[in-house]
Amino acid sequence: MGINQNARSVVNHGWVLMIIIISSLGMIISSFADPYGPTDPPASAPPPFAVSGKEFPPGAGSMTCSNPNTACFTKTINCPAECPSFKPSDPNAKACSIDCRPANCNGKGSACGDPRFVGGDGIVFYFHGKTNHHFALVSDQNLQINARFIGHRPQGRQRDNTWIQALGLVFRDDRHQHHTFTLAATNKLSQWDDNVDQLHFAYDDKSLIIGEGHLSNWDALDGSGLFVERTAKVNSITVTLPNLVEISARVVPITREDDRIHNYQIPLSEDCFAHLEVQFRFFHLSESVEGVLGQTYRLDFQNPVKRGVAMPIMGGERNYLTSSLTSADCKKCIFSLSDQYDSSASNALSLEEVTNTMKCSSMDNIGRGVVCRR
Repeated sequence: MGINQNARSVVNHGWVLMIIIISSLGMIISSFADPYGPTDPPASAPPPFAVSGKEFPPGAGSMTCSNPNTACFTKTINCPAECPSFKPSDPNAKACSIDCRPANCNGKGSACGDPRFVGGDGIVFYFHGKTNHHFALVSDQNLQINARFIGHRPQGRQRDNTWIQALGLVFRDDRHQHHTFTLAATNKLSQWDDNVDQLHFAYDDKSLIIGEGHLSNWDALDGSGLFVERTAKVNSITVTLPNLVEISARVVPITREDDRIHNYQIPLSEDCFAHLEVQFRFFHLSESVEGVLGQTYRLDFQNPVKRGVAMPIMGGERNYLTSSLTSADCKKCIFSLSDQYDSSASNALSLEEVTNTMKCSSMDNIGRGVVCRR
């Protein structure tokens, strides 16, 4: 009996000691607490990336674009079911984010490869042009878009294989002042590196630097409305002229596999022929629009290319040859640098409206969309 009583006494003393320790810890913790009550919850984490002019409400599943320089201005974009929130509270959940996709080489208004175009009428054609010459892709009352071609002639062939190396835009702003913008891939490059930027820009004949990084952007502050935004860390951009055009472009090389398949016979150790893949989305064109690509948007255009052949060729080099990247002096060019022009001389074409529908990770998606990222 004495042993049992001693054991119970030890247990009771142990419980008392434990209660004293817990009470002491509570007093120490409370001494560091806010005497005026619980602290405010920590601020919400920043959005997955910063986008100028756009808002990302915490936890919201939709967003209204407030940047007038984007194609989705005033449109509400909804997150898909796969990732219903821009900023989920669960750090392991997928977040919904805006994605500026590169050129869709199978979509209308595209120009890729040895220039393979898809016209506004949906018909595929090739326009070879000529090495180291410039051609008008679009010539309208308020907009001129030219391309500089580079090329290589394989042994035994009668023509060059050509690619678009640079684009030049000439346009008027709302004050009828004209501006120029050029974007170009590196002239000559013996070694391609996916992590090295090969894009060069100029605005009104002055070199322009746009910092590397996804969504890094530049906005002309002179009222012209021109907006340029990178859609990848390097070599991929979107150029927007409000109410006129949005251009998606990226720089790509000729690979050894391309050279083998098409027998280009390019000396890749000397030049990988870095060139542009581009897609144009037009918001306004007149029914008198001209240019290699522009003419295909006219309602009265009868496409002359042969259907059902491997390489349907579009001619007209002489009609669309310009003297420089920012000239509008081709035979069929209708853009004029004159401050006096009649904006009502030709009616506007009915073009595709910008809609609220954004697809998630779809190969058919053209332009800006929504994707799910972890």
